[in-house]
Amino acid sequence: MIKTPPHNHYLATPPRKRLRIVLVHPAGSNWIPGKKDITVIANRMAPLGLLSIAAYLKQEGHAVFVHDCLGPGAVTDHIANIKKILEYRPDIVGFSATTSGFLDGYLMAESIKKANNQVRIIFGGVHISALGKVLLEQFKNIDFLCMGEGEITLSQLASGKDVSAIDGLIWKEGNQVRTNPVRSQIADLDTLPFPAYENLEGFPRGYHLPLFSYIRSPGSTMVTSRGCPYQCSYCDRSVFGRGYRYHSAQYIYEHMRYLRNRFGIRHINIYDDLFTMHQKRVESLCKLLTSKPLGIQFNCAVRIGHADDQLLKKLKDAGALQISVGIESGDQKLLECHKPGVYLDEVRDTINRIQKIGLRAKGLFMMGLPGETVESIKKTSDFLMSLGLDDMNMSKFTPFPGAPIWKTILEHGTLDNDWCKMNCLNFVFVPKGIDSKETLDQSYNQHVKRFYSDGQWRKKFRGRLWEHRGSIRHFIQHIPTFLEARRTFEPKN
Repeated sequence: MIKTPPHNHYLATPPRKRLRIVLVHPAGSNWIPGKKDITVIANRMAPLGLLSIAAYLKQEGHAVFVHDCLGPGAVTDHIANIKKILEYRPDIVGFSATTSGFLDGYLMAESIKKANNQVRIIFGGVHISALGKVLLEQFKNIDFLCMGEGEITLSQLASGKDVSAIDGLIWKEGNQVRTNPVRSQIADLDTLPFPAYENLEGFPRGYHLPLFSYIRSPGSTMVTSRGCPYQCSYCDRSVFGRGYRYHSAQYIYEHMRYLRNRFGIRHINIYDDLFTMHQKRVESLCKLLTSKPLGIQFNCAVRIGHADDQLLKKLKDAGALQISVGIESGDQKLLECHKPGVYLDEVRDTINRIQKIGLRAKGLFMMGLPGETVESIKKTSDFLMSLGLDDMNMSKFTPFPGAPIWKTILEHGTLDNDWCKMNCLNFVFVPKGIDSKETLDQSYNQHVKRFYSDGQWRKKFRGRLWEHRGSIRHFIQHIPTFLEARRTFEPKN
């Protein structure tokens, strides 16, 4: 018998004072300077971290509002966003900030403070957990920083608990910045309620997965674990750390069923870093999905070494459509530096086995890592083309403040430390082996276009067009924007 986990029935005992709390997802800088931002048209994701915090606070009895500046009903005007937030009459406003979104969030915080100095402002997220107290010293309109996981920290702040006794909080006492002890991680993730999807205006139809990555719709996203024990040079583990915690198979199944029954979800992208690390958990989930089907397909990612044939077959039978593999580079020397334990022959074998079992394989790559050269870029491009992938994503290496490589980044090249550009869509770092940012941009555009112009890939894609008629409808609705974006990847002569 499946134990039903906590979810959004919010029957907990109300707090001593019911606060009005607004959680904000800043728009930030999500594209390339001078180019039209198409990110939310191509892929609009629910802010799951904020939704988890919202659900926890609602469980405590607070009135919680989620303001997604990238949502389907979002306004781009700064004043209009501030007006909307203030209309909720908040006692607390919390911002979840990436590096590229921090300054956008702070501008809103500054305006909120000017309008009502009694509103308490708290920032959390990966950028905050990476940099810590220096942000409170430099940005005067922030009252608190939340380090690490936010559910319990925000709950205790909202409950009126003495701020000096709230683990994971950085706060001001007069002109002094106080740093409280580190908060212990939530040991049992199954104690958390499901994310408060219902707080998102326009969910689920206004949110959509990457085009051509799904067959059924509407879609949603899910995270079923926190933390990662590996030490890739480019990954910031400031929030969840290097430990590995996960929801049980029962919890995940009930979460999926909740999404289907409440919102009609038919496809889920699981965005865990290490979804298949605990193989028995995934096998148990597959058994549930196979014995009691939900009519849901899903995509997930695997790390090399955590995807044997038996597991892949069970994923396929349970409804998996596409498996992503973090490859990063086709140069083994770069992998040894930045993603130790991953070998190109094993990558090729994993891709072959994924496709042989009847699943789609997507490769995840990164260009511009420290040590990158024109020759290593060509190796990666050639390796990518040799794999026969169903899809790929090539991100632009961005050295984030909490990543292991950050401490020595200036030894490896030049850095444009402009937070607004640090979104994996701009080359802010140029390795010593590359003569200029322009060379990186040209190489990137050339090799992305090479993949999507390949005759074999196009033949495979055409054979699936009817399956992807939902994506095609979305593409046609926004075709001028997509054509403009395509010109971004045209090689410059």
